[in-house]
Amino acid sequence: MSKNPKEQPPEKLTGIRLTEIPKTSVGVKAITTALTHIKNEVGIKKGIQLLSKLNQTKGFDCPGCAWPDPDDKRAFLAEYCENGAKAVAEEATKNKVSPLFFATHSLQELSELSDYEIGKSGRITHPMYLPEGKDNYEEISWKDAFKIIAEQLNSLDSPDEAIFYTSGRTSNEAAFLYQLFVRQFGTNNLPDCSNMCHESSGVALSETLGIGKGSVTLDDFNHADLVIVIGQNPGTNHPRMLTALGETKKRGGKIMTINPLPEVGLMNFKDPQNPLKWIGSGQDLTDLFLQVKINGDVALLKIILKLMKEKENTEPNSVFNHQFIKEKTAGIDDLLKDLDKYSIDKLLPQTGLSLVKIKEAAELIINNKNIIICWAMGLTQHKNAVDNIREIVNILLLKGSIGKKGAGTCPVRGHSNVQGDRTMGIWERPKDNFLDSLEKEFNFKAPRKHGLDVVDAIEAMHKKKAKVFFGLGGNFISATPDTTFTAEALRKCNLTVQVSTKLNKSHLITGKKALILPCLGRTEKDFQSSGEQFVSVENSMGVVHQSKGTLNPCSESLLSEPAIVAGIANATLKSTSTNWSQLISNYDFIRDKIEVTITGFNDYNKRIRNKGGFYLPNNARENNFEPTKTGKANFSLNKPSEIELQNNQFLMMTIRTHDQYNTTIYGLDDRYRGILNERRVILMNKNDIKSLNLKKFDLVDLISHFNQEKRKAKGFLVIPYDIPERCTATYFPEANVLVPLKSTADISNTPASKTVIITISKR
Repeated sequence: MSKNPKEQPPEKLTGIRLTEIPKTSVGVKAITTALTHIKNEVGIKKGIQLLSKLNQTKGFDCPGCAWPDPDDKRAFLAEYCENGAKAVAEEATKNKVSPLFFATHSLQELSELSDYEIGKSGRITHPMYLPEGKDNYEEISWKDAFKIIAEQLNSLDSPDEAIFYTSGRTSNEAAFLYQLFVRQFGTNNLPDCSNMCHESSGVALSETLGIGKGSVTLDDFNHADLVIVIGQNPGTNHPRMLTALGETKKRGGKIMTINPLPEVGLMNFKDPQNPLKWIGSGQDLTDLFLQVKINGDVALLKIILKLMKEKENTEPNSVFNHQFIKEKTAGIDDLLKDLDKYSIDKLLPQTGLSLVKIKEAAELIINNKNIIICWAMGLTQHKNAVDNIREIVNILLLKGSIGKKGAGTCPVRGHSNVQGDRTMGIWERPKDNFLDSLEKEFNFKAPRKHGLDVVDAIEAMHKKKAKVFFGLGGNFISATPDTTFTAEALRKCNLTVQVSTKLNKSHLITGKKALILPCLGRTEKDFQSSGEQFVSVENSMGVVHQSKGTLNPCSESLLSEPAIVAGIANATLKSTSTNWSQLISNYDFIRDKIEVTITGFNDYNKRIRNKGGFYLPNNARENNFEPTKTGKANFSLNKPSEIELQNNQFLMMTIRTHDQYNTTIYGLDDRYRGILNERRVILMNKNDIKSLNLKKFDLVDLISHFNQEKRKAKGFLVIPYDIPERCTATYFPEANVLVPLKSTADISNTPASKTVIITISKR
């Protein structure tokens, strides 16, 4: 390349406005906002037709989050949320990124745009190629694109010099073919977005319960006595979850919320599926809110465990489910002994809470039997993230709240098929029995050496130990930590390839050569040689169901993700007994192969055609913990945070705005936090602002500190906010440059994006 585009969003302020934080969420405002996005991107008539098929049994799955749909009756009015409508509008947009666009816009010019402006450019219509030394992409044929990829892959000294990343929106069929191709090529370098979000959940749950997925179903919320939502903001990230919480409340259940920020969506909402509730005061959700300090979760949960133990000691059989503990668990004695090592007085300051408040929380847990605990990245992106989740499991095991109706674990996943991708084999550490099945069915020798996760893959590219990067979906540069380092790593590659629907920052930070391969979106019809196809996905509660687009493709030059994978496999693999062309001619053939290689998919092609799909086996849900090392559910010993802040240091967590999903930015407003038309902000406690002699709207630079290293993000506006002292919050991807690559969770290696130590410097 002649020039190096910027890897960071430009230091450009857009005109901040603050409004009063709303007292309720969703309702009419959410509906009108969603329709505005639909109108602007798609048009009202076409948009309404699209939305009528969104998350319906004969329609297409939302390209946003993985929250499940009801098993039986779907809402006629709207089985989707505001951000789901925005996601559909983004994908079905009228805006196009054609070869002419690339001819008239250089990479250097595009790099001056923000992530928001880049995303609004539109859908990519043709495969594009960036030759070495050039600053403009050029149109290329699919055949030539596949040839370039094959030549680069086959010129490597080892298959392990290639990285094959996967985003969470990839279908089961595409993911299965992708991992099959990669393993026939000879490597397990299959990092995915799970490495950056719920890997900590998978590690903790596999160790303690024998399955890396949650144990509850959507119906369990109708039977829960208590739902605890910790480290999660469903009002923005999973709005349809509010309906489930509303059902819990309607049926007499209680809701406890634990989070550093008070989020409007968890306090009160108006059900958008019921017009009679659009007016009035809305439905109150949270009964008890604990505003814990960032990374004070283990300390808080450990105090609750100690209070539970004290009550059980004074009133035997009043708290613990002794029969369940005896029959189904291991390690109870070690847990109780370990609790004695900790003093409530020493744990309490980490939480930022009063003991009175924590005792209220403990009483709610003590006095209820059917408990669901939900969490998201507020727990999974810390150094002690695995401990966070294991401590949750300890509470549920003491109560016997696993494997029964109205109780269990509920890690709330992000992208709509991130869980399905892992089920399909997108994992850098595959199990031997899965590889054995692949070898038997496809007649090849599968690699057994574990591959690289996201963090390790970035380091390998930076050291030139990996020379080709292939991304099946996603926006790698904006999703990953340590933006400058990651950009340097990608630029050291010989070739970077992105399979995408829309233009994003990852198309601008490239290797010596680069390809953009445009694919069909969820909303679009998929025709192969045997006729129109559908794909399947798995939601966050283990339901596999079909998705079938309704729109004509935005360009005749698009291919489906399975067809792209098959094209690359045919061009690259010199020796393969797999008939890739036949597999994509009818996706039933792919599902036949999934059935014989992956447990739980018996009669796949028959059951996927059932209304609503089918549930995959879940041992924890079935109260069977044989897959663990002990054959039982395991109690664990966990440590509180060990972070000690120096004077004038703060903990920073990255968060999303309400106009955002993952790295896709729909607009510039964070309506539920009262922050409009600006993303370069830092939320701070008013006492901290005063201690630094700052005031509202002061412009500051943020400096992160890790292992004697410093990273800087320039130009953020100070916003006074209801957040614990010494805690701050910023939006990603703007603040990702501050997240050190090597600051990761123990065991899971997930970037610790929620515990970044920073100092703040006034401009």
